Amino acid sequence: MQFFGVVIHHSVCPSINGKGYDFFIAKNGMIIPASEQTDSFFIHICLEGDYSRSRNSVNPDEIEQLFLLKKLILKLAQKHHFSPNEVYPHSASCPGKLFPWSELVISSNDEYH
Repeated sequence: MQFFGVVIHHSVCPSINGKGYDFFIAKNGMIIPASEQTDSFFIHICLEGDYSRSRNSVNPDEIEQLFLLKKLILKLAQKHHFSPNEVYPHSASCPGKLFPWSELVISSNDEYH
């Protein structure tokens, strides 16, 4: 199956409700795959947390989640033949206006992440 990229969610997204994603990355570092595919065009990944709340910086749990997210995106992009730069927010409010997009640097060329 050909996918066109990844869609990022946070767990307070009202459309998630225990489903609506292909992979869930918990704060404790567990990556939980869904039992069924969500979308035939994009892979949906949900991070546990609320990125719509005010914060001063990215906390250690979020740093680990973002690291795992980067690694997962690289693996999925390689497996399904799409660019690892094809990463999109679910909506204007998901994964939240305070999602640390600048921390999500992905490069498959030199493996910097």
